[in-house]
Parts: sequence; structure tokens; C-alpha cells
Amino acid sequence: MPIALASVPRGSPVLVLDAESADATAAAARAAGARVIVLPWEGFVTARRFALAQVRTPWTFMLDADEALDERLRASLLAAQPGAATDGLETGRVTYVCGRPMRAGGWGGESLLRLFRTDRARLEAQPAAGGKAALHERWRVEGAVERLEGTLLHDSYPTLASYWEKFDRYTTIEAEALRASALDVLRAFAVAPARFVWLLFGRGGVRDGRRGAFVAFGSALYPCVVTVKALCRK
Repeated sequence: MPIALASVPRGSPVLVLDAESADATAAAARAAGARVIVLPWEGFVTARRFALAQVRTPWTFMLDADEALDERLRASLLAAQPGAATDGLETGRVTYVCGRPMRAGGWGGESLLRLFRTDRARLEAQPAAGGKAALHERWRVEGAVERLEGTLLHDSYPTLASYWEKFDRYTTIEAEALRASALDVLRAFAVAPARFVWLLFGRGGVRDGRRGAFVAFGSALYPCVVTVKALCRK
């Protein structure tokens, strides 16, 4: 959180939604001049929708606690002059694994809508394995979308252990909202090898060496684990 807050353009009004964290997040955010709201955690989509409803400015930029704006994005954000028909602006995002940026495999060149008119944005969940889980959400707008220069730096996996911890948590969330049969499990495992090859070579994961292979393997395995967990819940 401190890195995320420090990357925001100085003087910008900041709203921090804290899910009753046990660390000093709320205090640090208040010390940095942010407006802080604390409430129990009820999921990613619920939290983001609630936060948007509290925003008092005509435009909103959404930033996660494990993200930061690079200098180019910060300057682009300050200089942005969206047209009257524009409802949102998207930016690129690079995810870091074990302290190094990913260049491909779907993690090195994401385009995400993060700046939008507060009253015209909606949030949609996109669970990776199907089902109705409120996870992997994306912001959407009806009007035109422009582009911000620069990059969001997403440092969510400092260690392999942190990757597997999040992998376990997210697959459990998806499994709890999915009805799966033995046939669904078989289908997931049948598709996994082709998905691994596609992520490694089709999406360029091989360019990131062992880290690219690791992420491709985890992404290919993800739907398999979700369906197995969902089946075991019956």
C-alpha cells in the first residue's frame, strides 16, 4: 500500500477501502492524506462497487494495493484531456513474478480500463473457469475508450509461495460458485496440455524462461483445480 499511494500524483484526492486489515494500512493511508473507509470483506466485486459509490469526483482511477503507477503513466494521467464522448481510458499493466517483470504469456502486456467517468462505469466478474464467482473482475463503459501512456506495475507475486497461496485462494473462491461434474473435470484436464503449449508459445511465455513456463503451467492447471474442488464439494 505505501508504494501504491506514493505513486499517485501529489495532491490527488484518494479514497482507500480497507477490509479491516490487521496491519497499519488504514493508519498509513490516513497519514498520507487519504480518506479511509473500513468495512468487513465481502468479496472483490462488492468491495469495488461499494468504493465507487463513495467517490465524489467525476472521474475515478482504480488502483490495487499491489500496484503502482510508473512515471510515464503518472504524467499521462495528469495531462489527460478526454473528449466529451470518452467514458474511459485504459492503460497497460506488467505483472512481476519473483521481482522481475513478465514480458509475455498474457502477463506482460495487459490492457486494463482503470480511469473512467464515475457515473458511467460498471464492474463485471470474469471467473477464469466459468461459473458465477465474483472474481477476476473488469471495469466496463459504454462510451469511447482512449489510451493512457505508461504502465501499471503489478507486484503481486514476490515469491513462488505467494503465487501458490493466491492460486489456492482464488481456485477455492471459483469452486464455491461452480457446479461441476466428473465430465467437466475430464474436459479441463484434456484441454490443459494444449492451453499450456498455447500460453508458452502462442502467447510468448517462453520469452520469460522458467518464470514463463511456471506461469503457463499454473494458468493451464487453474481450471483443472477449480473443477476438482467444485466436484469435491458435492
